[in-house]
Amino acid sequence: MKRLLIFGLTLLVAGACPAQSTKASRAADQSKMPAIVPDPAIAAALRQVSAAHVRATIEKLVSFGNRSTLSVEQPASSGHGIAAARDWLKSEFERYSQECGGCLEVKLDTFIQPPQERIRKPTEISNVYAVLRGSDPQQAKRIFLVTGHYDSRNSDNFNTTDPAPGANDDASGTAVSLECARILSKMRFPATIIFLTVAGEEQGLDGSAHFAKMAKEQGWQIEAALNNDIVGGNRTPGDGQQDSHTVRVFSEGVPAAASEGELKLLRALGGESDSSSRQLARAIAEVGRAYLPATFQPTLIFRLDRYLRGGDHASFNREGFAAVRFTEWREDYNHQHQTPRTENGVEYGDWPKFVDFDYVANVARLNSATLAALASAPAAPANVKLETKQLQNDSTLTWESAAGAVGYEILWRATDAADWQNARSVGNVTQATLPISKDNVIFAVRSVDAKGHKSIPVVPAPER
Repeated sequence: MKRLLIFGLTLLVAGACPAQSTKASRAADQSKMPAIVPDPAIAAALRQVSAAHVRATIEKLVSFGNRSTLSVEQPASSGHGIAAARDWLKSEFERYSQECGGCLEVKLDTFIQPPQERIRKPTEISNVYAVLRGSDPQQAKRIFLVTGHYDSRNSDNFNTTDPAPGANDDASGTAVSLECARILSKMRFPATIIFLTVAGEEQGLDGSAHFAKMAKEQGWQIEAALNNDIVGGNRTPGDGQQDSHTVRVFSEGVPAAASEGELKLLRALGGESDSSSRQLARAIAEVGRAYLPATFQPTLIFRLDRYLRGGDHASFNREGFAAVRFTEWREDYNHQHQTPRTENGVEYGDWPKFVDFDYVANVARLNSATLAALASAPAAPANVKLETKQLQNDSTLTWESAAGAVGYEILWRATDAADWQNARSVGNVTQATLPISKDNVIFAVRSVDAKGHKSIPVVPAPER
């Protein structure tokens, strides 16, 4: 049962929590979560995702030999090292842009990283990205982003000459970002999508940290960042515990960027599992149920990352952006950060032969579906409030109208449930009252457009 959410498993099919009044329970029973109706255009695009194309991308990145961030001094013309990989990635984005009539703005985010523990001298780092601008002037400022890191390493962080193929870690994630760009650049969305590949991850998340900080300083409205790192599916012979039917999605609970005042309010409201990143994770699960077969569904892990480990999504979290990490179900550490060799009959090294390209293609489909669904959706309602001016058992929510919305839904779930359990369509209004006690459930509001696209839910703040 690994593909079920890891908290509140018995409540996912459910109605209101037991403590609610009979009237509230009846309201919950009549308002169970409807499934998203797939957008035919998005469904058609997902059929174009190609495992063969994913494989070609991964094998090309491996061909650069050693993509260590520290190998940047090797000339790109040599065909080896990270500079050659950087230039190839840029050329791929440019090729996609030519195929869609110049729809992508292809850019480099280049900076000098000062010396630190894993970088001995000032080092040039480049992030490569392509921007698909939103078609709606009112919504184009909204940004949805997908990323993977294209640098690799072997057993020695400072070794820039011996092979560091990095097929799974993280040519697989880079391939997801490129495949999303190849497929989605053929479409147009109201909001903007950025296809990003970063470097410097293995030295301390340096590339993503620089990019996220730049986005924050320039006031970019990044509403979701999808980080794909180690999504190769791992085909180590004899590993019977790998699960090719799911990908883990990690999300922070308590926001890294929260102020002391925000943390105090979060504790008072019991909102430890309702960060914007956690809402993004739930939206990914909902999109997965709508667009992917039951044989491949995300598993939500309610934790920032793997136990005491980190990834590039954390850079976006630190700047206050909603961000999650996609990672295969079971990692093989013999094929991560290892100089290729065979010892005692065990083969080490992160080679393409250990990657399941069909699995990576499924991860690319989930990412593409999420980006397309959210970039098609109206803006989320702003200034969502839950009235608390007087004690009462009914709950009144208010919000501001959102660009592109023709109606709104109120969602709620029991406080110990992992996912939203109920939804009530309330029409094109900015206030609604439900006969349910705010003491017993968590509420949220989301926008809906004329085609049924739905925004990420927003949990209300108290209106005193």
